Amino acid sequence: MIQKPIAGRLSLAAAAALGLFASTLAAPLAMAGECPKDQIAANAMAPGATAPEGVTDEVLASIDLSSKGSAWEGNALRLRKLVVQPGGIVPWHSHDARPANILVVEGTITEYRSSCKVPIEHKAGEVTAEFGELAHWWKNNGSKPAVLYSADILPPMQADDHAM
Repeated sequence: MIQKPIAGRLSLAAAAALGLFASTLAAPLAMAGECPKDQIAANAMAPGATAPEGVTDEVLASIDLSSKGSAWEGNALRLRKLVVQPGGIVPWHSHDARPANILVVEGTITEYRSSCKVPIEHKAGEVTAEFGELAHWWKNNGSKPAVLYSADILPPMQADDHAM
């Protein structure tokens, strides 16, 4: 049997498994719900809840970025798992100094964003990027827990490892 070189010298079976994994991983992901263009406005949504409720926040991994130069001094790259129970709340917070990518793995969750006049629904399989002039809060208005994975850069001024 002649094997074609795929990514070096992967066997045909390994290449097939890799392709299956990649297509399985890529297929369910989509950009998260967005604010309708006619609903975008500055300070469109007033600040919401200020305390977490019915949410667990587990730091799965954290990397101290200080060794990457003085510009990164005190920053950490972290991966968290958040489980938001029905009726649960991730409180109002901003992303001006803390960029994040959120993957909704299970359930649905509603975002109340400072730049949108209407709530935004996020479903399992969607990813949303959070950065810049964004402040918001989230609520699980569904009947099942919402499971989210958050990858963010925690700046030195937010030393609390569980800052929402």
